[in-house]
Amino acid sequence: MMRMTPKSMAMIYFLVGALFVNIAVRITDGSVWNFPTIILAIIATLDIGVGIRMIIIHFKIKRKKK
Repeated sequence: MMRMTPKSMAMIYFLVGALFVNIAVRITDGSVWNFPTIILAIIATLDIGVGIRMIIIHFKIKRKKK
């Protein structure tokens, strides 16, 4: 079984965040202040934030191994 490293998990979170941003942009109907767009933007923000945290964890682990 393959173990998921923080770096690979970060890439997955970034891709999912980008997917949610893409969907949010596509469903706007002239105004970004509708409920589905705001929810998708919040989810994308959380995914990208977790991706950034995973990259930070990756570098901390890499630094400790040296």
